[in-house]
Amino acid sequence: MGELATMFAPDRVAVVGATESEGSVGRAITSNLAADFDGEVVPVNPNADTVLGLQCYEDIGAVPGTVDVAVVVVPASIAVDVVESCGETGVENVVVITAGFSEAGSDGASRERRLREVADEYDLNVVGPNSLGIMSTEVGMNATFGPENAQPGPISFMSQSGAFVTAVLDWANDRDVGFKDIVSLGNKAVLDERHFVAEWGDDPGTDVILAYLEGIENGGQFIQTAREVTQDTPILMVKSGRTEAGASAAASHTGTMAGSERAYEAGLEQAGVLRVETVQELFDYAGILSGQPLPEADGVAIVTNAGGPGVMTTDAIGDSDLDLASFSNETIDSLTEALPAGANVYNPIDVIGDADVERFREAIEITLADPNVGAAIVMACPTATLTFDELAEATVELQAEYETPVAASLMGGDSTRAAQSILSEAGIPTYFDPARAVRSLDALREFREIQAREYAEPVEFDVDHERAREVLESAKRRDTNSLGVEAMDLLDAYGIPTPEGEIVDGETEAREAAERIDDGDGVVMKIVSPDILHKSDIGGVEVGVPAEEVADTYEDLVTRARNYQSDATILGVQIQEMLDLDAATETIVGMNRDPQFGPLVLFGLGGIFVEVLEDTTVKVAPVSEPEAASMVDEIESAPLLRGARGRDPVDEAGVVETIQRLSQLVTDFPAILELDINPLVATPDGVSAVDVRLTIDQEQL
Repeated sequence: MGELATMFAPDRVAVVGATESEGSVGRAITSNLAADFDGEVVPVNPNADTVLGLQCYEDIGAVPGTVDVAVVVVPASIAVDVVESCGETGVENVVVITAGFSEAGSDGASRERRLREVADEYDLNVVGPNSLGIMSTEVGMNATFGPENAQPGPISFMSQSGAFVTAVLDWANDRDVGFKDIVSLGNKAVLDERHFVAEWGDDPGTDVILAYLEGIENGGQFIQTAREVTQDTPILMVKSGRTEAGASAAASHTGTMAGSERAYEAGLEQAGVLRVETVQELFDYAGILSGQPLPEADGVAIVTNAGGPGVMTTDAIGDSDLDLASFSNETIDSLTEALPAGANVYNPIDVIGDADVERFREAIEITLADPNVGAAIVMACPTATLTFDELAEATVELQAEYETPVAASLMGGDSTRAAQSILSEAGIPTYFDPARAVRSLDALREFREIQAREYAEPVEFDVDHERAREVLESAKRRDTNSLGVEAMDLLDAYGIPTPEGEIVDGETEAREAAERIDDGDGVVMKIVSPDILHKSDIGGVEVGVPAEEVADTYEDLVTRARNYQSDATILGVQIQEMLDLDAATETIVGMNRDPQFGPLVLFGLGGIFVEVLEDTTVKVAPVSEPEAASMVDEIESAPLLRGARGRDPVDEAGVVETIQRLSQLVTDFPAILELDINPLVATPDGVSAVDVRLTIDQEQL
């Protein structure tokens, strides 16, 4: 067990604010604890000698001996003082039920800051504040003020919403779903989702971790913790609060396309967390992950006594990442011999409507023996010749013998109740809707792939850190938060290839630079202004300018910029070598700093089409080489990079390395809030960052 072991296996629990007042939270928690807790319940209240027949103490310091957990149910004005007293008397675990903290305005936020300071001073494990409480069925501890206790089981569950806990418990008890530990996280002032993921990952009594979260406090740390845990224990999460509000205010392409929701999608995928959309899915997947082995193959066999539902199940498999298993010739021969002439011996197997349990048993056994079958769905509709209880017993016996994951779909009502109990006790989930069975088996497949992942450490490239810092600090000296092509040296310092170019501030300098750079195809000229983000939109870019026209073009570009924005800061004009774009593909590599997950690296099709096609993918930095390579795989236009329609494939390794180098840059410099390299021109011979734009936080430098 981890550092929170005594929180979930305490010998003594004190309720500070215990009372006998009807309808009070203090009474509800004391009563819930007294009902089933294996240890000692200690009421604390200066105004009572006993509470519900238990000896009551004036304050936590007056309690003799060791208290493992203190549940604080006192007014907000004195709650932090009580927590401090807990620290002074050696209590390690505190659950603050009291509300009135950060959710209650500036005074509450100040109170919560002090709570964190006290917890840090005394090294306290604090749940809450504003929490429903905690449970652990292993010791019969219900330290909540909810109306329901949990049934024992292998699932540990945390929720940012106390009301969601009570709703889930009511739903779960009706379906005989059991739990090991339950935590209402509340405001997460001290302990957050990371701590409980780590604790339950080390807990042999927890087979599956469930979470309902509205936000994650430290996305980067959560990813690292979850990656370790999901090598053994699956994590299922409902994440609410989908929003693009953070993206709408972003200044860069990356910012608008990599908003908060995409950060969660990327971060949870990288963490190995299975994200679900509904409570039904949460428990469907939890049930099969806690009860069934992982499939060794993706082929699913269907054994049914009803043709129509068999077809429905086949369609559901087609909509998933599973496959309809192809039977061996031996299996088909055995099924042909065992089943009547009207039966279908190909997948889905239809044992037909008059099948009894023995016919079902034989078909299931032949199917599970086929090496091409990674999982099976046993589906049955009510008939006069079949008893669901007997089918359940046969299914349990055969699943245990072959150790192949099985899900059942019993399409009936009351007639299925006893069979469901038999199957559930053996860890075999049962569903009325066969599509739920398919989705649950698909969750097993997905977790198998998560467990098989090999996480690589990000490459540390040899870079010129000080040169990069100098470029960023130049913006601070000019008192601007924006940098454009004047920051090309930043990319060069981190080894990201850039075309040859110079920034000039006069017509003569422009002509001289062009003479040095022009290889006969002319040069590219771009206005340089931190105030003008989209240069092409205002005519701020000219391509293929011959040397004799450079001076006039310089004047034209400056005039257009002034006409567009008279007070814009004009730093000059960039003179840049022409690139051969005939065999090139324009891509974008960028970053947007997410409040929860930090730097979010983006890759996709770039140039002028980036906002139209939006063919991009994102990862949370730091990005390893395999993750960078997967980003190239994930975009729909990947074939364009690999030689579609007779084109030569681009230097994909150069693209992958650029993603990694950008990841290192934005990880090294938290001051970079947003960054676009658009386009990153990819050719068969290499890559080149043609343009850059970034936003910085001066206070971070």
